[in-house]
Amino acid sequence: MYGDDARVLELLRAPQHIGVLGVSRKPHRASYRVTEVLIAAGYRVSLINPSLAGQSLFDRPVYATLADATAAEGVLDWVDVFRAPEHLAAILDDAIACGARGLWGQLEVKDPIVAQRALDQGLKVVMDRCPAIELPRLRAHLT
Repeated sequence: MYGDDARVLELLRAPQHIGVLGVSRKPHRASYRVTEVLIAAGYRVSLINPSLAGQSLFDRPVYATLADATAAEGVLDWVDVFRAPEHLAAILDDAIACGARGLWGQLEVKDPIVAQRALDQGLKVVMDRCPAIELPRLRAHLT
């Protein structure tokens, strides 16, 4: 796990715009359910998945890349990553290039080298945690 409760709260409190990278249209997948939770919690959510690009999900367009989502909808406060850990370094490069302010790796999505690199670049970082779990757990501290 990377990111204590204070860091998690920092990301959950601050963002208005979250990019969900690796979103699925399959309701049984975690990326689908977490996206539902983020939308229901009132966050502005952009969806990214090259396999679904050009389609609509949750009444929102799906973009192929972080760059496409940023160009269409503005800078992302953080990127919620539903990809295997070996993709994190490239995702971080894309996030930095797009001006994202934070990187959140879902459960089992962690890489300490990438996390340190992100911190060195000024991004806020949480890894191996899920916002759909953290939101209800930390709700009392979000105000």
